[in-house]
Amino acid sequence: MEISRFLLGLCGFIHFYSSVSAESTCKLKAKFNLNSYKDVEKKTVVIGGMFPIHKRIASSDGNTSKVPVSSGCEGFNFRTFRWTQTMLFAINEINQKDNLLPDTNLGYVIYDSCFTISKAVEGTLTYLTGQDEAVPNYRCGTGAPLAALVGAGGSDLSIATARILGLYHFPQVSYCSSCSALESKFQFPTFLRTIPNDKHQSTAIAQLVLHFGWTWVGTIAADDDYGKYGIKDFKEQVEEAGVCISFSETLPKVNSPGVIQRIVKTVIEATAKIIVVFSSDVDLSPLILELLRHNVTNRTWIASEAWVTSALINQPGVSSLLGGTLGFGVKRADIPGLQRRLLEIDPYADPLTEEFWETLFNCTLDYSKAVKQAKQRAMEENSTLSRAVTGVPDGLCTGKESLAQLNNTYSDVSQLRITYSVYKAVYAVAHALHNLEHCEKGKGPFNGNDCANITNFEPWQLMYYMKNVRFKVPHTGEEIYFDEGDVEGVYDIINWQFNSNGEISYVTVGRYNGSAAPENKMTIMNDSILWNNDMLEPPRSVCSENCQPGTRKGIRQGEPVCCFDCIPCADGEISNSTNARACILCSYQDWSNDAHDTCVPKIIEFLAFGEPLGITLIIISAFGALVTIAVGVVFVANIGTPLVKANDPLLSFSLLFSLVVTFLCSIVFLGEPQHWSCMTSQVALALGFALCLSSIMGKAAVLMMRARALKKARATAKAAAKAAKSGNPDVTVTNTLNNNDANACTNPEVDSLTCAHQRAIAAVATIIQAVACTVWLVILPPFPVENTSAQNIKIILECDQGSVVFICCIFAYDILLALLAFIFAFIARKLEDHFSEGKSVTFGMLVFFIVWISFVPAYLSTRGKFMVAVQIFAILASSFGLLTCIFLPKCYVLLVKPERNTEEMMRPRAKPRDGTSTGTSASLATAATEVNATIASTAIDD
Repeated sequence: MEISRFLLGLCGFIHFYSSVSAESTCKLKAKFNLNSYKDVEKKTVVIGGMFPIHKRIASSDGNTSKVPVSSGCEGFNFRTFRWTQTMLFAINEINQKDNLLPDTNLGYVIYDSCFTISKAVEGTLTYLTGQDEAVPNYRCGTGAPLAALVGAGGSDLSIATARILGLYHFPQVSYCSSCSALESKFQFPTFLRTIPNDKHQSTAIAQLVLHFGWTWVGTIAADDDYGKYGIKDFKEQVEEAGVCISFSETLPKVNSPGVIQRIVKTVIEATAKIIVVFSSDVDLSPLILELLRHNVTNRTWIASEAWVTSALINQPGVSSLLGGTLGFGVKRADIPGLQRRLLEIDPYADPLTEEFWETLFNCTLDYSKAVKQAKQRAMEENSTLSRAVTGVPDGLCTGKESLAQLNNTYSDVSQLRITYSVYKAVYAVAHALHNLEHCEKGKGPFNGNDCANITNFEPWQLMYYMKNVRFKVPHTGEEIYFDEGDVEGVYDIINWQFNSNGEISYVTVGRYNGSAAPENKMTIMNDSILWNNDMLEPPRSVCSENCQPGTRKGIRQGEPVCCFDCIPCADGEISNSTNARACILCSYQDWSNDAHDTCVPKIIEFLAFGEPLGITLIIISAFGALVTIAVGVVFVANIGTPLVKANDPLLSFSLLFSLVVTFLCSIVFLGEPQHWSCMTSQVALALGFALCLSSIMGKAAVLMMRARALKKARATAKAAAKAAKSGNPDVTVTNTLNNNDANACTNPEVDSLTCAHQRAIAAVATIIQAVACTVWLVILPPFPVENTSAQNIKIILECDQGSVVFICCIFAYDILLALLAFIFAFIARKLEDHFSEGKSVTFGMLVFFIVWISFVPAYLSTRGKFMVAVQIFAILASSFGLLTCIFLPKCYVLLVKPERNTEEMMRPRAKPRDGTSTGTSASLATAATEVNATIASTAIDD
C-alpha cells in the first residue's frame, strides 16, 4: 500500500512539474466513457453513487491498430434504474428536512457501473479525482467535499471499489453487496453496508434445507464473489449436517450458450429436486430462458436475495418452472412519495433518462433519428415514404407517454427491498454528516477534542461518524447501526405463488433473524407454502430413502454419503433410529425382534415339569418304576419257587432296583437345572446303569459257564454212548453232574461261578463306577449354565458336565459292562430250558444297544429341551427293553402259567433229531439225568 502511494505521489509530482516545463513527461493514457447523474453546483457536500444501470458493456471489435476507447454499456436494467431514482429521491427528501442537515445542501455524483468491474473502477477513480480525466491520488477542483460512495452494486464490484477507496480511508456504503468476504476490516477498512452479510443468508438457506429434510440438493452459483462465497458457506454448513450436493454448477458472467446448455443438461439428468441458486438476476436470466425452452418442471428453486423478487426472472410463462420457489428477501418497506417521484420523471432531463424512456416505450425522443429510422424501414419495405414519415415519423416519442399505465418493474413499488436498502444507505451518510456538522467544539473525537468542518473535512473523519452512526429510518422506524460494518441479518422467507392466470404473488411465509436465539432464528408457516405444481406437501429430495429402524446405512463406494443402501441388521442386532450408521448388538440375554428395531428378552427354555411333554415323561417314568416294583413284588411273593430260585434271586432284585433307579432318575432331568439336579441326574443314571448292567453281566456269566459245562457234558455222554455200543468193558461212565439239584446256586460242583461270585462281580463293578463318580463330583462337578449359543432366540438352561473326559470315561465304563453282558449272554443263548433266559438277556441287551445307538444322532441333531427329552426317552426305552425282555417271560409263568413253575419244567426239553441244542437257563441242573438216561438206553440195546 505504501509503495502504491509513493508511486502515485511521484506521478502527481511529475504531472505538476510538467506543467511548468517545456515538454510533459506524464501523459493521460485514457479517457473514461461513463454515464452519470451530477448535481454539484452550489452544494455543501457531494455524495457519490454507483448503480449497475446497464447489464453489461458493449462488445468491442478487439482492433489494436487504433487508439482504444472506453467501451459503452448496453442492456438497460429498469430495476436498478429505480434504485438510482431512489437515491435521488432520498437526497432531495433530506435537503427538504429541517431536522436533518438543515444548513447543508447535499449534491450527488452517480455513475453507471454497467455490472462490470472495469466500469466500477473507472467510476471510482473519476469520483475521487473530481474530473473526467482521472488522476489517481489527487482531488482536482475546488468544489464541495466528497462525503461517501453509495454503491457499487454487486459484491465483486464493491470489492474492486472498496480496495481503492480503502487506500484513502474513504467511506463506502453498499446497498446490495452482501458477500461475506467484505466483512474483513483488514482488507476493506472503510466498507459498510445496509444489507445483511451473506453468512446469515447462507445459514438461513442451510436451515431451510434441513427444516424440510432435504438431503440431496443441487447448487448453482454466479461466477463472482457473491456466488462463490455464498455457495461455499452454504455447502460447508449443510455437508456438516449430512446433506449431499448432487451437482454444483457455475453461471458464466459473459454470454456462453455452450455452458448454459451443459448446466441445463445437468439439471435435467440430476435426481435432486431442490436447487439452490446464489446469483444475480442478470447472470441467472439466460439459464432460466433455456430451462423454459426445455420445459423443465418438477424442481423447487431456493433463491438468494439478489433475484428472489426480480422482474427480470419473473417473466411470463415461468410458472411451470419457478412455481413454488422459496427464497430469502431483505427487509421490505413502503417509502411514501417514491412512486410519485418515479412516475413524474422528466424524459429529457439527462441522457440516461432519455435512454430509459426510449427503451421502455420502444421509441426515440430524437426527431432526426426517428426520421432516419423511418426512411430505412421504408427502403427495406421497397415503398414510398408515408405521411407519418413526412410529418410525424413512426417511432417518435412524445415525452408524454404514461408510466402509470405500464406494468413495469421500474414503477412497481410492492417489493421495495434493495430499493429500501438504498434509501437506508443515503440516510446513513446523511446522519453521519449531521453528527459531524453538529459536533460541539471542544468535545470532538479528534486530536485535541477537535471537530471536523462540514465544508472541509477529511474522508477518515467522516468514517469515524459512519461507524458510530445510529438512527431510525423515516416512515419505518427501523433502527440502523453498523456492527463491525454490517447490519443484523433479518430476512423474509418468500414463496412464489402463481394464480390461474399465471400471475405471481410474492407471499411471505416466514422470517429469519440471525441475531435471535438458535431455537427462534427461523419461523416458517409450512401450511402457507404452495409448492411446485400446486402441491401442498413439501417435495422430497433424497439420493436414497431413509433407512428405517431395523436397518443400517451401507455407503456406496465412490458416491456421496447421502447415497447409500439400507442393509438389514443381522440377527441379534438392532437399530432403533432412522438412518443408523451401525446396528447395535443385543446383550447376551436379549435377542432382536422380527423387525430388528428392539432387543427383546430371549426365551428361557428348559424341559419343565408342567408342560405336556414333561408331564408325559413323568407319567411314563412313574409307570416304569411302578411296573418294576410290581415285578419285584411278584418275585417276592414267589421267592421259594424253582423259577425264582433258578438264577440268584438277589441279583434279580438288584436288577429290578437298578431299573427303578433309572426310571426315576429320568425325572431329575426335568425342571430348571440346579446344582443338585445337575450332579444327581448324571450320577444316578451312571450308577443305576452300572448296577443294572453288572447284575445282568453276573447272570450272563453264570449262564455262559453253564452252557459251556452242558456242552462238555453232552460231548462226554456222546463219547460214552459210542463206547458202550462198541462193547468195550473198560469204558466206565462217571456221572459228573448232580441231577437232584435244580438250583444252580446250591450245587458248586456244577457252577464254577457261585452266587457269591455273581454278587461280587455286580458289587465290584458298581463300586468302581461309584468311585469314579465321586472323583468327578469332587474335582469337576456338573453345574447349571445358560447356553446362549445353541439357539439365537433362546437361553437354554442346561447342565455343563464339568469335564468331558470324566463323563466320557464314566459312560464308557457302562458301555463296557453292557458289552461284556451281551457277549456272555450271546454265548449262553443256546442253553436249553423252557424259559430261554439266555435268549431273553441277549434280546434285552440288543434292545439296549439299539436304543443308545439311535440316541446318539437324535441327541446331536436336537437343541434345547428336546435334547433332554431325547435323553429321557433313551433312558426309558432302554429300561423298558431290559425289563420286558428279562422279566416278562418269568412273570408270564409266575402269574399266568404257575403250573409250569415246577422242578420238572426246569429239566431240558427233548433234543432235536440233528443233535443240536437250542435252549438256555435251568437245563444244566437236569443235565446229569439226561446223560445217564442216554447211557442206560445204550446199555439195554447192547
